[in-house]
Amino acid sequence: MSLQALREQRAAKAKALQELVKKGGEWTADNQAAYDAGIAEIEAIDANIERHQRMNQLAAEAALSNGVIDAAERIGRDQDSEASRLFAKWLRGGDNALSAEEWRAHLAAVQNTMSTTTGSEGGYTVQTDVAKSVLDALKAYGGMRAPGMATVIQTAGGNPMSFPTSDGTAEEGEIVDQNASASDADVTFGTKDLPVYKYSSKVVTVPIELLQDSSVDVEAFVRGRLVTRLGRITNKHSTVGTGTNQPNGVMVAAGTGKTGATGQTAAVVYDDLVDLEHSVDPAYREGGECRFMMHDDSVKVVKKLKDTQNRPIFLPGYDPANNGKLDTLLGYPIQINQQVATMAANAYSIGFGDFSKYVIRDVMDIVMQRFTDSAYAKKGQVGFLAWLRSGGNFMDVGGAVKRYRNSAT
Repeated sequence: MSLQALREQRAAKAKALQELVKKGGEWTADNQAAYDAGIAEIEAIDANIERHQRMNQLAAEAALSNGVIDAAERIGRDQDSEASRLFAKWLRGGDNALSAEEWRAHLAAVQNTMSTTTGSEGGYTVQTDVAKSVLDALKAYGGMRAPGMATVIQTAGGNPMSFPTSDGTAEEGEIVDQNASASDADVTFGTKDLPVYKYSSKVVTVPIELLQDSSVDVEAFVRGRLVTRLGRITNKHSTVGTGTNQPNGVMVAAGTGKTGATGQTAAVVYDDLVDLEHSVDPAYREGGECRFMMHDDSVKVVKKLKDTQNRPIFLPGYDPANNGKLDTLLGYPIQINQQVATMAANAYSIGFGDFSKYVIRDVMDIVMQRFTDSAYAKKGQVGFLAWLRSGGNFMDVGGAVKRYRNSAT
């Protein structure tokens, strides 16, 4: 069965389960049995989809490693992007591969940053459209950059930036008698900084065979590796960063909305989730942007929870635009983020609220360096290192996101 057919099959079963849970009447043992069987079928389909995707990924990686890709397609793409063509040319041959004319023509975006101590060390400031493709690809490696989550902005430089803040959740107007004066109630403003930090991809080594084979999409190979590494570390810091010499993660900055009762070191109950939901002001909940965020292991826990009528509160999604998946909990979407703590004593294991109030700032000036010194040459390799300046902070002061904390004992 094709991947698309599997997704359509999942969507159909998820829709049937939603109709089962939402229909009126008593929730019977037969209903529960049908629900459990449906969830089991969906999990089996999900596993099949994952296997298909993994096989496709392995096939793509093998094709890339063996230099067996469609060179014509690559050439066509390069013709659409002069920056991409120059970037790939520099990856293969280094600074000397670019002609004087190419350096002059793109001086605003390409610069030589040769090290004063290592003659084989060349730098390349990645051009805007290539930089954007790198930054856009980061969203695939982290829950905080997923659609509907953090607000991501891009700035040309890393100069200091502050955001104004003001908490108006407790403010209200008044009734004024005829000919009477209105009362004063000045708005209090504050600021929150949004600094950026220097991230390294660590050195990516590429065999010279890949660089020499003109049919290999070496740009995609190198970019894929550095995106994976940068995506994981920046998502980690946006989620659980301490705020000291690194971004302030949302699961650190947000307030606590509910703490589990004694004995719930690795559990959460229905009432806890309801309390967590209502710990966020209705002004945020009614905005339509709220969702739950948790580790996949925690999703397994909440899948088993029932409401006061013994109906499941987890509903599998069937939105074809989201690959057939838009799972919900208490009617809110669930965002899986593997950097959120799993359930354990005192762990902040579930977040709920409007995560768009968290701002991620990327600096467009991504720099790559190319190494061909003896440490790599003797292994027949060339090393590449990417630098990215990025930061993040929770810009809300009104409690847009709250956390569930497992009990201590």
